[in-house]
Amino acid sequence: MTSYREFWPYYVDQHRRPGTRQLHFIGTTAVIACVLLAILLANPWYLLLGPVVAYGPAWIGHLFVERNRPATFRHPFWSLVGDFHMYGLMWAGRMEAEIRRLAASDRR
Repeated sequence: MTSYREFWPYYVDQHRRPGTRQLHFIGTTAVIACVLLAILLANPWYLLLGPVVAYGPAWIGHLFVERNRPATFRHPFWSLVGDFHMYGLMWAGRMEAEIRRLAASDRR
């Protein structure tokens, strides 16, 4: 893959099950909370906790719910961008529509 535009459909395909997406949502929310706590409490130790609370739930989702290998292992930067892209779509209530859109474009 040579671009994020090419990576995004792959990323979405790796997150088809709602449980996987929910665990990603929990992890992304937790890492945002860690960053905010680090700033508000002037305590950088919360930043060290960030990757654990973010990737822990996400990887559990891939292992036990989706039963696939996290995209982060092969595409760490694009996967991080994808996490926040998916997070934004979930907040907006548009992730299911995005899954349907990409599935429809695969059938063409």
